[in-house]
Amino acid sequence: MKFATIIFASILILSCNQKNNNEMGIFDKLFGKNEPVKKEKPKVFNQKIEKTSEMLDETTFWNIVDLSLKNSKNIDEQERFLVKEIEKLTPKQMIGFRLRTDKLLYDTYNSEMWCAGYIMNGGCSDDGFEYFRNWIISRGKDTYYKAKENPDSLILEFVEGEDYYEFESFWYVALTAFENKTGKALYDYIADDFKTNEGNYPNFEFTWKEEEPETMKVICPKLFEKMWN
Repeated sequence: MKFATIIFASILILSCNQKNNNEMGIFDKLFGKNEPVKKEKPKVFNQKIEKTSEMLDETTFWNIVDLSLKNSKNIDEQERFLVKEIEKLTPKQMIGFRLRTDKLLYDTYNSEMWCAGYIMNGGCSDDGFEYFRNWIISRGKDTYYKAKENPDSLILEFVEGEDYYEFESFWYVALTAFENKTGKALYDYIADDFKTNEGNYPNFEFTWKEEEPETMKVICPKLFEKMWN
């Protein structure tokens, strides 16, 4: 009874002395006001980032790609892993990852590689050729350099039931990681003197014709025999 009397008296005293604050509630007076949860302010990215044409060290690049292969079972998993790993780099290195990718694409822009892409994907447009070569890079250093020397070596990457050999989003993993970490667009920080990119691909003449399949067989005999219908 004494405890109840004390509580009741406390309520009366608080009600008389603080009429202007009744809206706060009796229990707030007795036991303290519950502060609202403060929303976290958005991160402010103030890093000073310089434009660069410096590619990421090739060993570091291939280590990241090879690690992504070991830690993923499909392209979607590999893409997520790559983004997370690239986010660990400095902004300059992230730009360098994209520049290294562009250089590797540049170095495989030729008729023979296009022939391999045409066979493996049952056709190969300009964009499709980009996605095909991104896929080759995503398969790791050994696969890339063997294919660069002899595109027919990609027969080792054949998977029964696989419809397409493309990895478009590999081209954008560095862009995604860069934006996630800095809030900025990576393209804005590529220096103008970087020239081994899509806009500067060399001209070449095709050494095969799609209407003459036998010309494709000469270039990629193993792929042709296995995959051309």
